[in-house]
Amino acid sequence: MELDLGPEANKFRQEIRTWIADNAPEGLADLTDWNASSFGSIDESFDNALQSPQYAEWSDRLLKAGMICASWPKEYGGQDWDAIQNTIFAEEAFRAGVPTVNRGFGESMVGPSVMVNGSQEQKDHFLPRIISGQDVYCQGFSEPDHGSDLASVSTRGIIDGDEIVITGQKVWTSGYFRANMIFILVRTDTDAPKHRGISYVLLPFTAENGVDKRPLRMISGAAEFGHEYFDGSRAPIFNIIGGINNGWKVAMTTLGHERSGSATIASLRYEKQFWSLVDLARKHGRDKDPVVRQQLAWAYSHVQVIRYQGLRILAQIAAGKEPGPEASATKLFWSDYEQRLGEIAVGIEGAEALIRAESTGPHEREPGDYIPNFWQNIFLFSRAHTIYSGTNEIQRNIISERVLGMPKEPSAARG
Repeated sequence: MELDLGPEANKFRQEIRTWIADNAPEGLADLTDWNASSFGSIDESFDNALQSPQYAEWSDRLLKAGMICASWPKEYGGQDWDAIQNTIFAEEAFRAGVPTVNRGFGESMVGPSVMVNGSQEQKDHFLPRIISGQDVYCQGFSEPDHGSDLASVSTRGIIDGDEIVITGQKVWTSGYFRANMIFILVRTDTDAPKHRGISYVLLPFTAENGVDKRPLRMISGAAEFGHEYFDGSRAPIFNIIGGINNGWKVAMTTLGHERSGSATIASLRYEKQFWSLVDLARKHGRDKDPVVRQQLAWAYSHVQVIRYQGLRILAQIAAGKEPGPEASATKLFWSDYEQRLGEIAVGIEGAEALIRAESTGPHEREPGDYIPNFWQNIFLFSRAHTIYSGTNEIQRNIISERVLGMPKEPSAARG
């Protein structure tokens, strides 16, 4: 079934499809599987493709056409694309096998926070640098001793003249190795109540600025996360968004924009994964095995559920409604699904799944390290799915309390 979004959306889809066909550089789609998730992976072809002249040319064409940060308001350099237009663009890029160039945390979290809480001078300075790719951000919220309790941040920020000086630690920093900026929560008033006395700072994320970045190796062998030490790192007071000691409000704006439209197109990637799994079963002569066939049927039915969940979210957004707590059901569903999918895949591979290839040593790895193949990576990295962005236990609590109206879970007894 194809969803008919109406004549205007269909016209937009045809325009985007034609534009991509006319502008995608020759060979771009063949460089890597742009549609596969790179997070948690150590696929060298993806890193190499990002450095290719074809990718640079594609990024430049998208930038000139206003297709980077396109959902931003036009006054800030965007195109005012709505959720349906964003989804159509992502679908057509997927169909053509080319990447949608986005600015990561800068586009989805920092930019909206600056638009809502920043001064006009801050908007004029920071937003164009995000769109151009000059500033690449990572997130500095979590700390070793506080986890998800953002209000307990202990990293200090001390005002020194027209600068803020930052000392402390952050951890679980996604994509830290690509970033040259970090949006960081720091405590600027130790005497204020827990949710006050916090400031939201845009900090140059470089060794020259007293930032010591260290990789955190995951079970897959990748090091997507970083652990950072700040030793007198400095930023102008101009880089404090929302004002000194008003960072909690800005952080809530940031977290409110953490959701993206990815749920509306997630089934595209999962369906491609599914057919790759079918090919794997055929390769190993397991496609006639009744147990494997049952597992494949299970996987296909779950991909369709994910698809319809995405369509429901898209319909909500199109109707002017923000995704509510029921979005937890979507996260819970695909987290469990991909873990099980990885288990099915390595079961089909059998003994072959116990062998890893040897690395040639790209970022954060040494020659001689052993790296997982595609299915091994899904099996290993999917262990994290039920933990990050809210554990499965948290998601079930949200569903039970906010969707089903059940009583809140009682606090654990303290000894």
